[in-house]
Amino acid sequence: MWKIKIADGGKDPYIWSTNNFVGRQIWEFDPNYETEEHRAEVEKAQKKFWENRFKFLREKNFKQNIPPVQIEDEEQITYDKATAVLKRSVNFFSALQASDGHWPAENSGELFFLPPLVMCLYITGDLYNQFSIEHRKEMLRYFYCHQNEDGGWGLHIESHSSMFCTTITYISMRMLAQGLSSSAINKDSLDNGLKWIHDHGGVLTVLSWGKAWLSMLGLYDWSGVKPLSPEFWLLPPYLPMHPAKMLCYCRHVYMPLSFLYGKRFVTKTTPLLLELKDELYNQPFDQIKWSSTRHLCAKEDLYFPPPFLQELLWDSLYLFVEPFLNLWPLNKLRQRALEKTMKLVHYEDENSRYVTTGCIEKVLCMLACWVEEPNGDAYKKHLARVPDYIWIAEDGMKMQSINSQSWDATLAMQALIAADLTDEIGPVIKLGHDFLKKSQVDTDPHDNFKSYYRHISKGSWTFADKDHALQVSDCTAEGLKVCLLLSMMPPEIVGEKLDPQRLYDAVNIILSLQSKVTGGVTPWEPPGAGSWIEKLNPIEFLEDIIVEHEYVECTSSVLEALVLFKKLYPGHRKEEIEHSITIATRFIESIQMPDGSWYGNWAICFMYGTWFALRGLAAVGKTYYNCATMRRAVEFLLRTQQADGGWGENYHSCTNKVYTPFGDNHSNLVQTSWAMMALIHAGQMERDATSLHRAAKLLINSQTEDGDFPQQEICGVFMRNCMLHYALYRSYFPLWALAEYRRHVLLH
Repeated sequence: MWKIKIADGGKDPYIWSTNNFVGRQIWEFDPNYETEEHRAEVEKAQKKFWENRFKFLREKNFKQNIPPVQIEDEEQITYDKATAVLKRSVNFFSALQASDGHWPAENSGELFFLPPLVMCLYITGDLYNQFSIEHRKEMLRYFYCHQNEDGGWGLHIESHSSMFCTTITYISMRMLAQGLSSSAINKDSLDNGLKWIHDHGGVLTVLSWGKAWLSMLGLYDWSGVKPLSPEFWLLPPYLPMHPAKMLCYCRHVYMPLSFLYGKRFVTKTTPLLLELKDELYNQPFDQIKWSSTRHLCAKEDLYFPPPFLQELLWDSLYLFVEPFLNLWPLNKLRQRALEKTMKLVHYEDENSRYVTTGCIEKVLCMLACWVEEPNGDAYKKHLARVPDYIWIAEDGMKMQSINSQSWDATLAMQALIAADLTDEIGPVIKLGHDFLKKSQVDTDPHDNFKSYYRHISKGSWTFADKDHALQVSDCTAEGLKVCLLLSMMPPEIVGEKLDPQRLYDAVNIILSLQSKVTGGVTPWEPPGAGSWIEKLNPIEFLEDIIVEHEYVECTSSVLEALVLFKKLYPGHRKEEIEHSITIATRFIESIQMPDGSWYGNWAICFMYGTWFALRGLAAVGKTYYNCATMRRAVEFLLRTQQADGGWGENYHSCTNKVYTPFGDNHSNLVQTSWAMMALIHAGQMERDATSLHRAAKLLINSQTEDGDFPQQEICGVFMRNCMLHYALYRSYFPLWALAEYRRHVLLH
């Protein structure tokens, strides 16, 4: 059976860490692990496809010993009953904590994460070495579980079918099925997937990333791909589209991808690839005019339609630039560009201990390293970090976007602190505090990092763990806030407080990521080029992906942290911080939607954005009575509350940028928690607490037998159109909301 290993680097000579692997969470198959009874329990859970974590809880011998609570129709919620519910939730959530202080969980949901890894390892010849039969069975299970009724696979687990994901999933399933017994292969699933592809015109309409992967497999032709000239990395820095001004995630995808394009890399043919070449198309492969397919994109895949001028640019590069770059003497420039590109790839790999920025970047960088040197150390170091991305649950084995250990820990710790049960869970708080202290990045990127287009990172917290090494503004702000809160509590209970210099380093990071023009805060690096460059976005299914943008969530997190820091350290960079608070407040107020909400960029959607906005505004003293912005926000929240007392928002809110409730107007407990805390920040209990009592009643009556809360719809998002599953949100956000309710409403 499968068991999770915490903070374990194993014995692989090609892996190393900056903090002894604190935060690392990997899965290992052990045929002798657990009893027959427990295996039957796993199989039962797989069939039910619930997202629970009973394996980890069983290892901790967890038993819920606090009786469940129910609030009847006309019954009022008492302080004692709220406390009992809160204790049950805290008791359960504390048991989920790992030995190094973090809370292991998956961060997944996108169906285009795993297939590139499978295709990459198939190309390099390591698919069957890296993944055992048991691994491959679980990966197939994941694909089976998330196949739509029409036979296709969507961009994410709740999405309509797309040509991109159906194509790469079908190919990956064929690769994974090699060597497995027929009983492990669902032939109907494969047949239905292939039928969907044919019924929708064949793979010629797959979007640009799909075209690139198919070209590398010899299932497409590079002439049908938008030019990804590596010479781009040789451009002078004063140009507005210079790589240094790109969003780091976009930059780190197109570095290795442009290398592979520049090499026109195609893997060696295999019998399976020959079969796929015949299966995937509705016409003979050798009769296709590839250059005419460059701009084809299935309507199911198209979210960001490229303007005509962008298509003209790609065609011009293909017709008038690329042919000359492959001829002497300009081919010397191509060689120089390829060398520069791989130099950048290796820098990013080394700086992140080969974790890289995220799963898409990870696979492309790994493949580029293998193409450059198949037996090289760089590729072997990449292989050693593949387990960091793999997660197994009841729906099978998947690839994560990037682990979310630090992000989850900062929010979970605030929820536990708000519960005000420190006397009972002191060791849990102390261990979580220790994890955050060990996870703070203590150095900037090595060498002359600015020449590699990197920003400072010393003092930051990442989204994942310390080894990830990529600074994030809101993760840093939330981490700073937790450390400041704990510095006001007894050290014998919560541990020694963070050294002031490390707090100053965190402040330095978040100040560096604030726009001096708008006052808004970007996630990873300071604002670079203007937003007009987004018109050149080549990624048909993502939006706002080319350059950094300021976001309400990042700005609010920073605002709240700086207000608390200023209170505790009033003399440190006083004028800068006061100015930062002023312009951040102005930014948040300026981007409020006409209906009173804020668009949420990292979760679904207007409830999330509004919660963050009101957190920040409340921190600077804005109230319902002195701030019209607050009043409009409260009106929005009260107007959208559902009949059952909660709030529920469909993921189409993100894609359409208009508040969209679920079709049947049901509520989502995580979104209810956000809305509930937003109203508490706005002081709703001082006017009429009815809406808060109704929401609290829904949360209380929804608590499960073990003290957790049920898994509902997906709640996370990135770049407008890609939904993410944060497995822990369903646990700590209702806990947090009930903690704030008990403290601010029942004690009011």
